[in-house]
Amino acid sequence: MENYSIVLFLLAVMIGLSALAGKIRLPYPVLLIVAGIGIGFIPTLPEIVLNPEIIFLIFLPPLLYDAAFNISFPDFRTNIRTISALAIGLVFLTATCIAVLAHYLIPGMTWAMSFTLGAILSATDAVAATSITKGLRLSHKTLTILEGESLVNDASALVAFRFSLAAVTGTAFVFREALLQFFILMGGGAIIGFVMAKLLAFILVRVKNNDMVTISFMLIMPFITYLLAEELHVSGVIAVVLLGLGISRFSKKVFPDSIKLQSKSIWDIIIFMLNGLIFILIGLEFPYVLKNIDPDKVWLYVGYAFLVNIVALVVRMIRVFMQKGSLQRAFQRKDKRVSANALLDYKTSLIISWAGMRGIVSLAIAIGLPKTLEGGAPFPQRDIIIFISVVAVLISLIGQGLSLPWLIRTLTRQQPAGAEVRERK
Repeated sequence: MENYSIVLFLLAVMIGLSALAGKIRLPYPVLLIVAGIGIGFIPTLPEIVLNPEIIFLIFLPPLLYDAAFNISFPDFRTNIRTISALAIGLVFLTATCIAVLAHYLIPGMTWAMSFTLGAILSATDAVAATSITKGLRLSHKTLTILEGESLVNDASALVAFRFSLAAVTGTAFVFREALLQFFILMGGGAIIGFVMAKLLAFILVRVKNNDMVTISFMLIMPFITYLLAEELHVSGVIAVVLLGLGISRFSKKVFPDSIKLQSKSIWDIIIFMLNGLIFILIGLEFPYVLKNIDPDKVWLYVGYAFLVNIVALVVRMIRVFMQKGSLQRAFQRKDKRVSANALLDYKTSLIISWAGMRGIVSLAIAIGLPKTLEGGAPFPQRDIIIFISVVAVLISLIGQGLSLPWLIRTLTRQQPAGAEVRERK
C-alpha cells in the first residue's frame, strides 16, 4: 500500500510540474529531474528500489513501439545511413572512448570495468531530446534521425554491456564470437518482431470492427513481443521496433479514422505518463547512490562524470560532422543510395550532436550491475561506476537540456524562409 501511495504521489507531482513547466517556459524533463532529486532527499520517504528488468519491461516496449509506429518510414529509409552510423557505430565508438578515459583517469579501473562504464553511457536517449524540443519546430530530418537512432542504439548499448560484463566476470573475449552473437541478437530480434507484426495484423483484420478489442491488442502486443524476444535471448528492443514499423504500415491501409484517433489519444496519455515518470525516477536515484560514496571523493567523481560527458559529446560531434562530409562526398560521386534529402547541413548536424543526451536506459543498465561476481566476490568498484553513471546522466540532461532549446531557437532564427519544419504535438 505504501509503494502504491508513493507512485500516486510521484504521478501527481509529475503532472503538476509538467503544467508548471509550460507556464515558466522551462523544459519539463529538467524540472522533473530537479524535483526528483529534491524528493529523494526527503528523510521520511521510503527508499524506492528500481528493478532494471521491470524498468526495461514497463518503459522500453511502449516508448519504442510508439516511436516506431509514428516515425515516417520514407524519411527513415532516406536517412538510414546516418541512423545506422549513430545507432551502431557511434555507440561502440563512444563506449571505447569513455573506456580509455576511465582506464587512465580513474584509479583502479581495469579495462573490463572501464568498458562497462563506457557501455552504460554509450547510448543516447531520444525521449529526452524530443521532450525538450517539443514545439520548437524541428525539421522532419532532424526528428527522424534522432528518433531513428533511439530505435536501435538501445540494443547496441545492451549488447556492448553484455560483452563488457562478461569480461569483468573473467569470460574470454573473442571478437569473432562477439560479432556473431551481435548479429544473432539483432537478427533474431528482427525475426521475432516481423513474425509478431504479421500475427498482430492477422488478429486485427478479424477484430477491426470492435474498437476496444483492436486498441487493446495493440496495447499489449509490444510487451508480449519484448518478453518473447528476451526469453529467446535475442533483442527485445529490435523486436518491438520491427513490430511498431510493421503495424504502422498495416494500420494506414486497414484502420478507419475513428480507431486511429482513439488509439492516438490513449497512446499519447501513456507516453506522457511514462516520460514524466522516467525523469522523476532519474532524479530520485541520485540521493540513493550518493549514500554509497565516500563523502571526501564525491566532487572528484562528479568531475569524472563531467569529463565523461565532455568526451561523449565531442566524439558525437566529430562523428556527426564526419557523416555530413561522407554523405556529401557520396552524393557528389552520384551514389544512388544517397539522395539530396539525406544530406546534412551545418545546423542539422549541430542540433543532432547537441541532442545526444543520456537517459533511462543508461540509468537502468547502471543500477542493474550485479552486486557480486559468480564466485561470490563483490563486483569491483560497483558503487563508483553507478555513481559516475547517474551523475553523467544528470549532467547530460540538465546541461544539454537547458541549452538545447536556446541552440535550436538561435539556429531557427537564421533558417531561410520556407524551410521545412515539423512541430511535435
